[in-house]
Amino acid sequence: MSNGKTFRMLAINPGSTSTKIALFENEKKLFGTEVVHDAAELRKCAEIADQFPLRRDTVVRAMADAGYRLDGVRSGSIDAFVGRGGGCVACAGGTYSVNDLMLSDAGSGRYAKHPANFGSILASEFAREFGGKAFVVDPPSVDEMDDVARVTGIAGVYRHSRFHALNQKEAAIRAAAELGKSYADVNVVVAHVGGGSSVSAHRRGRVVDTTDLVDGEGPMAPTRCGNVPPGAVSGLCFSGEYAPSDISNLIFKNGGMENLLGTSDVREAKRMAEAGDEYAKLVQEAMAYQVGKYVGMFAAALRGDVDAVVLTGGVVRDTEFTEMVRSMVGFIAPVKVYGGEFEMEALANGALRVLRDEEKPKEYTGIPVWTDFKHLRRVTK
Repeated sequence: MSNGKTFRMLAINPGSTSTKIALFENEKKLFGTEVVHDAAELRKCAEIADQFPLRRDTVVRAMADAGYRLDGVRSGSIDAFVGRGGGCVACAGGTYSVNDLMLSDAGSGRYAKHPANFGSILASEFAREFGGKAFVVDPPSVDEMDDVARVTGIAGVYRHSRFHALNQKEAAIRAAAELGKSYADVNVVVAHVGGGSSVSAHRRGRVVDTTDLVDGEGPMAPTRCGNVPPGAVSGLCFSGEYAPSDISNLIFKNGGMENLLGTSDVREAKRMAEAGDEYAKLVQEAMAYQVGKYVGMFAAALRGDVDAVVLTGGVVRDTEFTEMVRSMVGFIAPVKVYGGEFEMEALANGALRVLRDEEKPKEYTGIPVWTDFKHLRRVTK
């Protein structure tokens, strides 16, 4: 609950080729922009870590261009700087105070080398220079999976929790609010459908099972092939017709709709279908069908106790696609639709809940919540 005080948060989301910045006053967005970096400037940086001055200057310049100063947002200061939490070990979801251990992990890139690592570093830098607190919210490495969901049929190969954590949890929080409940009191299945897709089971505030976005698990997406029978993939790998990079591209870059129709644009695929292309129509239906099928799978992971099915991501802006999925899963629970992505809002809202004392900030320990099952007792014959 709001205590009547006004808080200001600056959300910083560094991506591979751009940096997103948004300034919020409580829940209201005052300003937001995405600065696309010049490819030549990025190439000048031998290592990702070398991009820090560029990323920092981008934030300062974007704020200034919009008429804001970091040391005084027109009539008031910034209470919190909140960044994307790249480079962290596997950890529970929530809002974390940026500490030295997090900065060490993000700066060294020992767990991940990605511009998202700058999220915590920039938040800390600005907080030290201009005052305020530094947070990250629901890092990409969020891992709350039940152990039973990690097991595969190959020894030493495990399923991992790698999904659209930030956007999924924000969408789930919104759905819970619509139901008049808190996120910690609901069970929901969330499907994020964008260029890549992830589907997850959220049980009482924990993502207990999810498709693995990094390894390409899950439904077909505009640029990703999704689950393909292992034998078929093995056949491609050893056919002599594909280099390892070709297989990787089929899985992550030009698979899915791009591979089948020659476009990753859902709107273009829809125009093709409307022009009489029956195969384009079938591919769109197949993508929706696979999303619906995975929703059903994760409803089973929740033992059928589902308060809502939540659809989010760019593709679900297409009402026809959404209705195809709804027709399959509407019997499970009410379907809530939040088209687009809400990562900046998720960052700001996570910080705001802490500033309002609705949540306590978590402490980053640098210890992964899970590594393997070697601690389990085995009985030898």
